[in-house]
Amino acid sequence: MTRMISLSKTLKTITAISTLALACQAVQAADAESCKTVRFGMMNWTDLEATTAVAKTLLHQLGYETKETSASQPIIFSAIKDKRLDAFLGYWSPSTDQTIAPFLQRKELKVSDQPNLADGQMTLAVPTWLAEKGLKTFSDIHRFKDELDGRIYGIDPGTDVNSRLKEMIDKNQFNLAGFKLIESGEAGMLSAVTRADRRKTPIVFLGWKPHPMNMNFDITYLGDSNDVLGPKDGKATVWTVTRPDYAEQCPNVERLLQNLQFTSDPESSMMQRIMNKETPMTVAKDFIDSNPEQVKKWLAGVSTFSGGDTSHIVARQ
Repeated sequence: MTRMISLSKTLKTITAISTLALACQAVQAADAESCKTVRFGMMNWTDLEATTAVAKTLLHQLGYETKETSASQPIIFSAIKDKRLDAFLGYWSPSTDQTIAPFLQRKELKVSDQPNLADGQMTLAVPTWLAEKGLKTFSDIHRFKDELDGRIYGIDPGTDVNSRLKEMIDKNQFNLAGFKLIESGEAGMLSAVTRADRRKTPIVFLGWKPHPMNMNFDITYLGDSNDVLGPKDGKATVWTVTRPDYAEQCPNVERLLQNLQFTSDPESSMMQRIMNKETPMTVAKDFIDSNPEQVKKWLAGVSTFSGGDTSHIVARQ
C-alpha cells in the first residue's frame, strides 16, 4: 500500500513537472520584453495606412503595443537601419528599388520572403475619356503638351518613382523635354485629378492599384512605357521591410508580418473608407472582424505576446 501511495505521488510529481515544462515552453515561445512595442515607419499613403492599421490591430489583440513614425522613404529606411524603427509595410517594387538598393547592398535591411501585395500596378494614367481622344501610350503624351499645360503629376517629393519620372523628362524620353513634374502628396495629386476629370481638362498622373481611384474614376493606364516604371507597364509588388536581426530577436512579430498578405480589391475598399474620413484602426478592425478565414492564415504559427495560442482571437471574429 505504501508503495502504491509512493507511486501515486511520483506520478503526480511527474505530471506537475510535465505541465510546468509545457508552460515554460509556451512562455519561451513569446517574444522578449524588448519586442513588446513594435515601431512602424509610415508615409502619407492610404494603402500603407490600411495595411499598417491591420498589422497594429492584430498586434494589439496579441498583447503588443505599437508606435508610428511618419517620414519619407529614405528616412524610414535609415531609421530601420539604425534600429529606431522595426518595420515598414510600404516597399513598392520596382518603383522604390533604387532608393532601397544601397541599404540592401550593405545588408542593413531585410525584405520579407514574400510580398504583402502581389497584384499591384504603378504607372502613368489618364481619364479614359482622354485615352479615347488618343492619349493611350507614353509616346502620345507630348502630342497633348498644350492641353496638359506641360505637366505630369507625380507623388511625394523624394520618392523613387518621382526620380524616375524626372529622369525620363530630363533624358527627353518620349519627346517629353520641357514638361514639368508636379510633386505633391497623394491627396494633392488626387485633388488635381478630381478637378480635371470634373472639368474634362486633360491630365496625366501617376496611378496605381490598390487604390479607390480605380473605383472612383474611369481611368486608363498608359502602355508602351519601355519599363520606365518597371516591367509590364508598372506591374508592382509591395514588400515588408524589417531590421536584419528582427527575425532572430522578435520571431513572433516577424512571423505575423511575414504572414500578412493582401489583394488589391479588398485593400482598395479599406482605402476608400479611410479617404472618407474613417479612422484606419476602425476600418482595420472591421476588416479583421469580417474575414475570419483570412485572420486564421495571418495568425498561423503566431502566439500571443505571453506565449499563448490565438484561438480566442479567431473565435471573436
